Amino acid sequence: MKASPLLHRLRGLGPGVRFLSRALTSRYHPLLAQMVVTRRCNLRCGYCNEYDDHSPPVPLERLLAQIEHLARFKTAAVTLTGGEPLLHPQLEEVIRAGRRHGMIVTMITNGFRLSRERIERLDAAGLQGMQISIDNLEPDEISMKSLKSVERKLKLLAEHARFKVNVNSVLGISDEHTRDVIAVAETARRYRFFHSVGVLHDHTGTLKPLSPVQNAAYRRVTELSPSFTHHINYRLFQRNLMRGRPNDWKCRAGARYLYICEDGKVHWCSQRRGYPGTPLLEYTREDIKREFNTRKGCSPACTLSCVHQMSMFDRWRGTQTIRDPGPRADPENV
Repeated sequence: MKASPLLHRLRGLGPGVRFLSRALTSRYHPLLAQMVVTRRCNLRCGYCNEYDDHSPPVPLERLLAQIEHLARFKTAAVTLTGGEPLLHPQLEEVIRAGRRHGMIVTMITNGFRLSRERIERLDAAGLQGMQISIDNLEPDEISMKSLKSVERKLKLLAEHARFKVNVNSVLGISDEHTRDVIAVAETARRYRFFHSVGVLHDHTGTLKPLSPVQNAAYRRVTELSPSFTHHINYRLFQRNLMRGRPNDWKCRAGARYLYICEDGKVHWCSQRRGYPGTPLLEYTREDIKREFNTRKGCSPACTLSCVHQMSMFDRWRGTQTIRDPGPRADPENV
């Protein structure tokens, strides 16, 4: 007997309900793990420091072991990233593993390697969300992630993807490309995709101030694609940063948010590699508790939305009593 549409809808709410439950009823379950599946990328964008052009894919056996370890922590969601994750030939197996454990599984991509066949493989694996990054209309030395390069891919996604698609752009590159971000947002809306906009940060994750033109573009883009999550993020974090003011908040990186590099080590985020620098497979509940209660000296000017959003649930929970250990660079990961 076929299940009713309502039952299908309720089943689809399962991962989201688990996410909110773990966010609201506990402190020490990770909400999001961003996991690098390969550092290699097929592009060379001038503002990015998260790639190279030669690294091999992270071995599947290690990625599956990391998923198992995250499941033991009752991690709510995992995002597969890079480099360019579509360069990993066994990406779909990692997605299936995360879904078997009830996790929300998403990915971040530049979209260049998408095809109808690859989209259908991602559908079959159970991917639930894709963020595709587009920064300008024409590629240049700063960003090769242009609308011209990937609009055909957006059409394929609109026709074949069963997962949610979010188009993300970055403001702060230069005034001359600010109008491009608005055009990208209009294109995303035409395909009925979500659109989000980030604020460019430097190599430490700190804000690069926006110009008046860029501030106006930010407001226009959020009008084109209103989102409750991004509205809250703007009010709690980005509004102050765009005005040159620091934020007073409790960063829960290393606890609610885990960044797992291509070597399988946990770091606060992609911009602050080196600490804790512990292999995920050796990471314990005590590590999570320590980082939950550690003050991060970089947090007042941080622009990393993923960390903001995973920390906001604990905004009023306890004081952070452990001092920031300061920079402890790991030469392998810088």
